[in-house]
Amino acid sequence: MLRFAYSWLIRCAVPFAYGMLLWRGLADRSYWQGLAQRLGFGASLRTPCLWLHAVSLGEMSAAAPLLRALRRRYPQTPLVVTTATPAGRARAEALLPEGADIRFLPYDTPGSVRRFLARTQPRVAIIMETELWPNLLRECERRGVPVLLASARLSAKSVSRYGRFGALFSGVFTPNLVVAAQTNGDAERFRAIGAAAGQIQVTGNVKFDLELAAGVLQAGHELRAAFGAHRPIWIAGSTHAGEEEQVLDAHALLQAAAPDALLILVPRHRDRFAAVADLLTRRGVEFARRSQMASGADTSRVRNAQPIRAPVLLADTVGELALLYACADVAFVGGSLVPIGGHNLLEPAALGVPVLTGPSHRNSEEIAQSLLARGAALEINSAAELAAALQRLLADPVERRRIGRIGQEIVAANRGSVERLMILIEPWLPAAHPSPAAAQAYP
Repeated sequence: MLRFAYSWLIRCAVPFAYGMLLWRGLADRSYWQGLAQRLGFGASLRTPCLWLHAVSLGEMSAAAPLLRALRRRYPQTPLVVTTATPAGRARAEALLPEGADIRFLPYDTPGSVRRFLARTQPRVAIIMETELWPNLLRECERRGVPVLLASARLSAKSVSRYGRFGALFSGVFTPNLVVAAQTNGDAERFRAIGAAAGQIQVTGNVKFDLELAAGVLQAGHELRAAFGAHRPIWIAGSTHAGEEEQVLDAHALLQAAAPDALLILVPRHRDRFAAVADLLTRRGVEFARRSQMASGADTSRVRNAQPIRAPVLLADTVGELALLYACADVAFVGGSLVPIGGHNLLEPAALGVPVLTGPSHRNSEEIAQSLLARGAALEINSAAELAAALQRLLADPVERRRIGRIGQEIVAANRGSVERLMILIEPWLPAAHPSPAAAQAYP
């Protein structure tokens, strides 16, 4: 009965969700892409596919090493990648070859889900982190599609939320579903909401397997030289509303000790670029826009970059975060000074950049604690503490290098999640294994 009521509530919500997409599309036309896909329509595949879903930009970026492994090991099997946001789609397009099958996930109505699965015919469904859509998972079970929750995580707050709707979610952990949990704590929480012990494996966090783009460190050094080789440069990555204000306060305090310091400000969502520009203008802060510095591919954007005289660079581009981390002396990772739960601390750590984070990091609690415990990251709680930490680190290159090396060691020691996930996937694809020659030949 609860499932029936849920399905009707979703059906009633779809017109409002569609209307929101149309409204947001007035400012950003990317929201008008693939509207029919959200109802399950789209091209029908001739052969069954591998399907991977990553809800948004962060999850898609985390899925990059797994996507590459799937392409290498199963080059003859079509790969369908779905997401829920334009930023997630843009990231998928950057990660995958031109012409890759990238779609929006359909709304969780019975009809939309059936149309999507009938058109894509997935042999295996891989869902990054935690997306428990009852109708989608039920239809996968009915069609005999194995489902892997990859790098799955579940917070204590989510456990209580799922508990309030226990009858609805208790049936989603069907025998065709395997939970590849990030940590033992995540595994326990999945058991608490209905997953059987036998269908849970602890495989680690796929984020540790991040692969830095070839030459990103060198490109970062070149970009730093172009921005101003002798300027102290710090970056605030993946920031949110209410956080940019604190970052700008910290930068103003820092400028008292380092007047030529440059802040690279990177809002988390592309649809907030204009709002952050307005914030800078209202505060009377002189700033440059990354999007206006040069045109063309990333390599030319590095090569043609000009020195920045402004104290702030607004990074109003997508897909350049690693490059911008690589050109900074210190990185603050956003979503942590506001109650968002924090974002990926590993990307700057893997680049050897000291990491600063606020107190909110529930999205990757184990990662944050491992970096904090070893001193690869420092926790700050206010704009004043952020400014003080920046002033100390920017004045001490030896300490920055020491902290950066610890971060790189932690990342290296925790790799291997992708291979453990591939071991779980392989039994479901016995006929899809390529020959060794084909696997080596695939780029």
